[in-house]
Amino acid sequence: MQRHILICRHAETEDPYPFQPDFERELTQDGILQAHQTGHWIRDHFSKVDLILASPANRTRATTQILADKVYYAHEEIKYEPELYNGREPQLMQALSELPDKVKAVLLVAHNPGVTQLVRHLSGKRIPYLEPAEAVAVAVDLSSWTDIYITEGEIVQRTTS
Repeated sequence: MQRHILICRHAETEDPYPFQPDFERELTQDGILQAHQTGHWIRDHFSKVDLILASPANRTRATTQILADKVYYAHEEIKYEPELYNGREPQLMQALSELPDKVKAVLLVAHNPGVTQLVRHLSGKRIPYLEPAEAVAVAVDLSSWTDIYITEGEIVQRTTS
């Protein structure tokens, strides 16, 4: 069964001020605009997102909520996973492998370098690092999400903000 993984890097953030925890960084005005543009792109290219997974960091939370609004996804249904905060590709793969099989299209919002590593791993392509609010859609043929470790997908759509 073909499934879609929409992988998105959080939008542009403010530079940290002295002693500010990385987790608390906020989006810039440009970042907010980027997230809106990416949300429109996702809505225009994919009819439905069954599940949204995201890092709980402020910048990913803000990006995710804007994207959710654009695809008519309820904020209270967003699944924030602490392991996705600055998660590397193994943590992102683990989160995908645990998805219920009824999910056909998932939106994952997280951080570099993990999101870029994930796209590279799933597609077998050496792509450049994802830019802020850039989204990449990867199609994979899986009977179950637990098979994510043994399959390779194909990049079917990509946008930059």
